[in-house]
Amino acid sequence: MRVAVFGASGTIGRPLGAELAHSHDVVAISRRTRPDAGAVEWRSADATDADSVARVLDGAEVVYYLVHSLGRSDFEEQDLKAAETVAGEAERAGVTQIVYLGGLGDESPELSPHLRSRRETGIGLASSSVPVTTLRAAMVVGRGSAAFETVVALVDRLPAMVAPRWVSTRTQPISLQDTVEYLAGVCGLKGALGAAFDIGGPEVMTYREMIERIGRLRAKRPVIVEVPVLTPYLSSLWLHLVTPVNARVARPLIEGLRNETIVRDDSIRQLLPIELTSFEHAVEAAFAADS
Repeated sequence: MRVAVFGASGTIGRPLGAELAHSHDVVAISRRTRPDAGAVEWRSADATDADSVARVLDGAEVVYYLVHSLGRSDFEEQDLKAAETVAGEAERAGVTQIVYLGGLGDESPELSPHLRSRRETGIGLASSSVPVTTLRAAMVVGRGSAAFETVVALVDRLPAMVAPRWVSTRTQPISLQDTVEYLAGVCGLKGALGAAFDIGGPEVMTYREMIERIGRLRAKRPVIVEVPVLTPYLSSLWLHLVTPVNARVARPLIEGLRNETIVRDDSIRQLLPIELTSFEHAVEAAFAADS
């Protein structure tokens, strides 16, 4: 099949394009033009511009949507506009499936702006007649993953930290490798058309446990003091500490940590019973990518 991947230059898009290229004709789409890489054809398009989207979707049967505008002050508005544009052009191009990677926890009534935007993006993609396959994940453990990089930055920079209540929130991180395997696995899969699935790694943990486990792998023992509320001043210090990630990206991510993000429905395991990667092995693989 001919598969188009929007957001192909991102942390997940790059390995996904390479994985899909083993079995499909892949068109990797990003905002900037890039040279073709092996079996992957690179095209440029702005997901909010209907004409440029229409050009790159010519002949496509499956569309992967990995686009987000996190880091912009108007990211919610831009993400919804892009999703509706791609959905409309996919319908006109005769696409048979859209695959979207959303966020776990987006069914909560008290969503952070980031998770609310993820939910609205999914609704925007479903605005056409093209069946949407939605995979919902918590933190993806891999280099370049903004949420993962945020936590690693805290571990590396703070021997002790004053943390708000979200350190006791439960989450179920998933490795980059497993995320890519699930995404590639639903391509053209009949049982996945029009369905939504939760995906996660084999372990549920709190963010405190996550910080401590990453700390052990970094030969660090961060001391965590939990407080009910983080003042605006302390919040600004936290954002300063994670500037390697980009403060505009870190802020909505940190706000979203108050929402529990665990798998509620593991029915995807019946369709794709992949062997899941442990948290430690996922972190070690991420750090190994640096070398």
